Amino acid sequence: MRTRVTELLGIRYPIIQGGMQWVGRAELASAVSNAGGLGILTALTQPSPEALRAEIDRCRTLTDRPFGVNLTILPSATPPPYKEYLEAAIDSGITIIETAGNSPKDFISRAKSAGVKIVHKCTSVRHALAAERNGVDAVSIDGYECAGHPGEDGVGGLVLFAAAASKVRIPLVASGGIADGRGLAAALALGAEGVTMGTRFCATREAPIHDRIKAALVAASERDTQLIFRTLRNTARVLKNAISDEVVRLEHREGGCEFKDLHPLVAGARGRAALESGDVDGGLVWASQVIGLIDDIPTCQELISRMVAQAREVFSRQQAIFGVPANQVAVSSPS
Repeated sequence: MRTRVTELLGIRYPIIQGGMQWVGRAELASAVSNAGGLGILTALTQPSPEALRAEIDRCRTLTDRPFGVNLTILPSATPPPYKEYLEAAIDSGITIIETAGNSPKDFISRAKSAGVKIVHKCTSVRHALAAERNGVDAVSIDGYECAGHPGEDGVGGLVLFAAAASKVRIPLVASGGIADGRGLAAALALGAEGVTMGTRFCATREAPIHDRIKAALVAASERDTQLIFRTLRNTARVLKNAISDEVVRLEHREGGCEFKDLHPLVAGARGRAALESGDVDGGLVWASQVIGLIDDIPTCQELISRMVAQAREVFSRQQAIFGVPANQVAVSSPS
């Protein structure tokens, strides 16, 4: 498959593993890259820039193919040393950075000077256009189905991907609610040139989370996620469990709540412990509505291979409707 995304990133298939806190480690990133996609290490999963350097080195022992680093930039009273993490990635020879959260404007010139490509993740067309103006190389846009923070607009991928594709001129990557070749084909048909998957890659053998968490994702339906932090205008989508139920209850109690009231429940350390111990109700488990499409726990190689095969089948079947022979079907980037 060839699109501007595969050309930009030097990968075989336009399938990117999203940067996920506690999950984006060398085991998963290398497996995705070895399967022909783009694996992503999550910088802030590592406790320090020095630890990130070590994780990059470890990933290189597991793959000789391209992989990137995610740097999520969030407002905080005591922010992590973002610039030091960026320098650690650059010094380690990383050539692809996925940014998310606040605008990466402050990091773009430094990254460009080092020959680094930036893929910025956003949740609206207006933010995608702003990122394009700021000089990023590609944008990944999240539909409302996604895990994590889908923004406050409430626009699903079917509309959002097409709306963005009609206005954004740099390569566009569709994210949120994609789990198989049908989703890949749909994203390409809507004008995207690649996809990002997070939750689906959590339910793979190489994902560094407990098997009970993976089993919970397989068992869940598309109705088993929950939106939290909505009253705080910081909406997030997670797997429905005892913790998310309690968060929603507190948000809707008389008088409402502040984030400090929720922090003991939603602390990152608690979520990490749940992922590692397999206690599904022990902390937040971030998940998208795509859980309704997850039926098994394959290797990354198996998952990507069948996604590509299924996408080709979809295009062959649809092209046949218009009288085009299957052997003439091709996937190419929009002009």
